[in-house]
Amino acid sequence: MRILGLDVGSKRIGVALSDELFLTAQGGKTIERKNEKTDLDTIRELIMKEAVGEVVVGLPLNMNGTESNQTRDVIAFFESLKGVIDIPIKTWDERLTSVQADHILLEADMSRAKRRKLSDKVAAQLILQSYLDSRKKGEKNV
Repeated sequence: MRILGLDVGSKRIGVALSDELFLTAQGGKTIERKNEKTDLDTIRELIMKEAVGEVVVGLPLNMNGTESNQTRDVIAFFESLKGVIDIPIKTWDERLTSVQADHILLEADMSRAKRRKLSDKVAAQLILQSYLDSRKKGEKNV
């Protein structure tokens, strides 16, 4: 079983998958958004193909914790996804992950075009790794 991490944007959805031990997040593909039904079908197929047992969707809150229009769009997508999959799904605070992803890609001296292609995937990876790390900390406290 694996955990799927999603960075849902208006044009693309970044995808990351955990390893089977839930230690690391690896960047997956980037889904170019078409329409909600196609996007949901693509994610559902990925869940079946990769034996995913849980989904984590990045929730883009403002720095002060309030919701933005993008937050509401992601929540609507999250609710739609809940309606078509049969596994646990949760949101995860993703504040600054896109900024971190851009910073990582800038440090790698990538061109703007390459950064644009990889940014969503790296953001999904950061969201999922943060979630995996929090699970590890929680297990130590048990």
